[in-house]
Amino acid sequence: MTLTPAKPLHSGAPRARRILFIHQNFPGQFKRIASHLAHDPAYDVLAIGKEGCPGLPDVRTLTYKLHRGAAKETHHYARPFEAGILHGQACLRVLLAMKEKGFVPDVIIAHPGWGDTMFVREAFPDARLVHFSEFYYHTDNADVGFDPEFPSTIDDRARVRAKNALQLLNLEACDIAVAPTQWQKSLHPKPYHDKIALIHEGIDTAYLCPNPDASFTLPNGKVLRPGDPVVTYVSRNLEPYRGFHTFMRALPRILADNPDCDIVLAGGADVSYGSRPADGQTWRAKMLAEVAIDPERVHFLDRIAYARYRDLLQVSAAHVYLTYPFVLSWSMLEAMACGCLVIGSDTTPVTEIIRDGENGLLVDFFDTDAIAGAVSRALRAPAQFAPLRARAVESIKAGYPVEEGIAGYRRLIDVAPAA
Repeated sequence: MTLTPAKPLHSGAPRARRILFIHQNFPGQFKRIASHLAHDPAYDVLAIGKEGCPGLPDVRTLTYKLHRGAAKETHHYARPFEAGILHGQACLRVLLAMKEKGFVPDVIIAHPGWGDTMFVREAFPDARLVHFSEFYYHTDNADVGFDPEFPSTIDDRARVRAKNALQLLNLEACDIAVAPTQWQKSLHPKPYHDKIALIHEGIDTAYLCPNPDASFTLPNGKVLRPGDPVVTYVSRNLEPYRGFHTFMRALPRILADNPDCDIVLAGGADVSYGSRPADGQTWRAKMLAEVAIDPERVHFLDRIAYARYRDLLQVSAAHVYLTYPFVLSWSMLEAMACGCLVIGSDTTPVTEIIRDGENGLLVDFFDTDAIAGAVSRALRAPAQFAPLRARAVESIKAGYPVEEGIAGYRRLIDVAPAA
């Protein structure tokens, strides 16, 4: 491991404040604040991620590798905790090597969800530890048991309850935690609420904005432009947690009622949350076997480059975003920033942002007729919904500016003085 010396400041100035980011998929949620600090000579920035993480070109990133996964013999309730210990051990080895090379952080900003920071205090007991507390699991009134198509069992509920052991350790260990939305903060136990700051990392509205000259070329060569009857759906992976099965069941009516529309779905075939179908298929394959569609008008794109993703949002006439009561996707906020008319599920993460008939439309997560009806209204009378699109853009500019996210993290960082 090679570490360059801490950044020097002008003669007589205190040394640069040392900031360490830890995220198994670095940069993750820390992309903007890490890059911002890396360009400020008052900070010396380093990051740790799991082997293969994307990293940032302007941030030195060290990586760890697990020597094994959780054992099959481990009770399945305890397997996530064992995995957390293994991530924590692997990260600790990097931390100790880093310490030996002379890098002692003043502040550590980390996503602890996989266990990476479990043993941070053994290496750096005096560092200010800021945890990104993304989610606290519940057996009721959140994702578990929400979808009657996939009812939870007593085994599921017990497993989920055990899963919070790591989350509680994370809350205890940190000096302060960060949650990106009020609802996600509210999920954590009330005794910790005063310890959790509400800071969203922000949306880059200079890049993600309406563009009347945008275009998007489909794999078949057809070019889509703003004003065309284009329906969009985006998710990291096409799966029930993000309402993929419900959206697919709405497609026949959308296609029948809007014979000129194109429907574009962008997302991978893996599973980010929940599980695969019992028969081992992908959810895409399973739903295509269930629902008859016109392949000339329904376009599956897999995951696409970020610039093309922005282009897709900018040509959308109706963007469907459905989610269980779970972590809110960046994509919904990014769609609003691009001026999409978002047709969102009437679930708590969404209703924190979208006000029905004001800056978007809300529909019942399970009501395929309501989803299809809202899409059809959007396609048939685009001018009627132009004010909603404009207010969606303003909602993101006002409520989720990148500058405010950076300022929020700076306030947490600058509490800890450099020696």
